[in-house]
Amino acid sequence: MKPHVRRTAAPRALQAAAANSSRNNDEVPFALRVSAAWAWRLGIVLVVGAGLVWILSHFSLLIIPLMVAALLAGLLSPVTKWLRRNRLPGGLSVAVTIVAFLGVITAALALVGRQLALGFRDLWGETLQGVRQVQDWLSSGPLNITAGDLDSLFDEASTTLQDNSANILSGALSVGSSAGHFAAGILLTLFALVFFLLDGRRIWEFTSGLLPRRARPAAYGAGIHGWESMVNYVRVQVMVALIDAVGIGAGAALIGVPLALPLGVLVFLGSFVPLVGAFVTGFVAVLLALVANGGVNALIMLGIVLLVQQLESHILQPLVMGRAVSLHPLAVILAVTGGSLAAGIPGALFSVPLLAILNTMIRYIAARGWEDDLAIEPDDGNDDGGPAEGESGSGAGSGTEDEPAAGKERRP
Repeated sequence: MKPHVRRTAAPRALQAAAANSSRNNDEVPFALRVSAAWAWRLGIVLVVGAGLVWILSHFSLLIIPLMVAALLAGLLSPVTKWLRRNRLPGGLSVAVTIVAFLGVITAALALVGRQLALGFRDLWGETLQGVRQVQDWLSSGPLNITAGDLDSLFDEASTTLQDNSANILSGALSVGSSAGHFAAGILLTLFALVFFLLDGRRIWEFTSGLLPRRARPAAYGAGIHGWESMVNYVRVQVMVALIDAVGIGAGAALIGVPLALPLGVLVFLGSFVPLVGAFVTGFVAVLLALVANGGVNALIMLGIVLLVQQLESHILQPLVMGRAVSLHPLAVILAVTGGSLAAGIPGALFSVPLLAILNTMIRYIAARGWEDDLAIEPDDGNDDGGPAEGESGSGAGSGTEDEPAAGKERRP
């Protein structure tokens, strides 16, 4: 009997423990258990996300140029593909694309600078007259500030500058350091842009090849479709910037503001820089109207600028951008707001494309899209710098006889 008791004692103890555990679980409401399970998982996600943001913030000089290069590559990749389809070698097509792009940007900036310089030279007399009017208003208006008061203010300002010369020098040195970082960022952006256009597909093949074999097809296909979302974002952003430029430039021409054409070009270029770009270009437009045509015309110009910017931020950006990158308009607005709060101008610039890429990749993986996706086949050499047909790509993602390429592998 003792062996029989020993055999049945353990199951009875397990059954008793299971019953006690079940009673304990019954004492905790089901909704609370589900909420606790979601809470600790979401907490881990938030902590990991905050840690990644904190780490990446210390490498902004490296991360921001790479992300800018990715956006430019999305903008210029159709041109490179077209040149390759017309039998231009890969390296030469990339060189022609980048040189043409830099030439267009340089010509646009030169046109704006030259026209603004000539225009302000012609308006110099009116500017001086406006300054005199301001002085007269200060002295004869409600403020009743005399010339002696203005002289004393200038003397106090010069004394303050002399007393804080050390701080000013330190600020100038920091500006110089920031200028050096900006120049280094531009060089890194151009360097990365060349290789994104030349070997973009191979780079992603190599990156996805570092993952476990079963995960490579999903990662490879998700990256390809995420890239397509970013290309759509860049194209729509160009269209939105063009609408801004046409709206403000045409409004300035209608109310007689000088330099309407260079002002439109300036608005187009500034529209790619969130927040600051719109503020600076709008300020220039209002200043031109104030100097040339007076306060009433400047107020009308301010109304035009605000109207165009409100239409862009509340209609064009959410609706057109959301449809192009498969995001809800509310998600677009929240992404821009949250990105600007978290990382300032870079956050506002990169929040929507990053959200679009993540949305596309997650949907692709959840739907197991790589199982019947022809887009993840290795590149034929006519797009994005992939290996030519019959050629094996370089790196871990290219695949060998024992380890197939990421694009060809299928789930067992």
